[in-house]
Amino acid sequence: MPSNDLLHRFLFDDSDIRGEIVTLSDSYREVLSHNQQAPTIRQLLGEFLAAVSLLSSTLKFDGRIILQARGDGLISTIMAECNHHNDLRGIVRINDDVELTEELALHGTMQQLLGNGVLVISIEPQRTENFGGKLERYQGIVPMDAENLAGCLEHYFQQSEQLATRLWFAANEIYATGFLIQALPQQLNTNPDDNRDKWETIITLAETITPEELLELDHATVLYRLFNEQPVRVFEPKKLRFSCSCSKERCASALLTIGKDEVEELLIEKGRIDIDCQFCNQHYYFAADEVRKLLGGNVLH
Repeated sequence: MPSNDLLHRFLFDDSDIRGEIVTLSDSYREVLSHNQQAPTIRQLLGEFLAAVSLLSSTLKFDGRIILQARGDGLISTIMAECNHHNDLRGIVRINDDVELTEELALHGTMQQLLGNGVLVISIEPQRTENFGGKLERYQGIVPMDAENLAGCLEHYFQQSEQLATRLWFAANEIYATGFLIQALPQQLNTNPDDNRDKWETIITLAETITPEELLELDHATVLYRLFNEQPVRVFEPKKLRFSCSCSKERCASALLTIGKDEVEELLIEKGRIDIDCQFCNQHYYFAADEVRKLLGGNVLH
C-alpha cells in the first residue's frame, strides 16, 4: 500500500546528493472535496500539493511556503501552501469565460490549462523579528516555459538556487505524489568528474520510476527498487495533514481592509455579513451590531 500523508527525506552517503519522496492521501482528498473540478485540474492541484510539501522541507523558521500560478486560460488561479506545522491546503479558481473542452478535461497539460501566466514561490515568515533581525518575505518568479510543473520547478532551482534538481509528480483521484533528487553543494567529494558521474548514475536510476509505482507503492519499496545498490540513508518521516488557517478573527481583520463605507452598504443591503472560506467552506456570520462595534474605533478609507 502507498504511504499516507508522509514525506521521507534521504541522503546518498557517498555523494553530495539528497532526495525526498512524498505521498498525500487523506489530506489530498480533503482538498479535492472542496475543489470539484475536471480530472486534469484535480490532478494538477495534487501536483501542486505534492510540490509544496517537498518545498516545505526547506523552511528553517516558523512560516509558510506558497506555490501559486495565475493565467489567462481555463484555470485563473491554482495555489497550494504548507506551513512549518506541516498543514496543507490548496485551491483552484476557474475562468468562466474559457470553455472546458473534453480534451482539456481529460488530457490538458499545465501549460494548456493556465495559458499565459506566471508561477510564483513565496516564503512568508510567521514572525518578523528573529534574534534582533527581520525575516523578510521572499518571492521567486518561475517562468512557465515547460509543459509541466516538474519542468518549471527544475528550471527555478537551476536558475535561482544553482542546484541541479530533478522532479517527478503523479496524481490520481486518491493519491498525489512527488519525488525529488537534488545535488548539494560539494562537501564529501570535491572532484567535479566524480560528482558528475555519481549524479548521472543516480538520475539514470531515478528516471526508471513510473507514475504507477509512485502511486501504488510505499516509500521504502520505491527507494529499494531504485537504489538498492546505493548507500541510501532514510530519515524519519514527516506527517502532513489538511488544515485551514481561517478563523472568525481573520475574517474580521479582512473586513477592516475593505473600507467602512462598503461594509455599511452591505449591512444596509443584507442586514448582516456572511463570509465563506474558499479553502475549507467554513462559514462565518457577522451580525450588524457586531460589525459596527468592530469598525467603530477605526478610521477606514
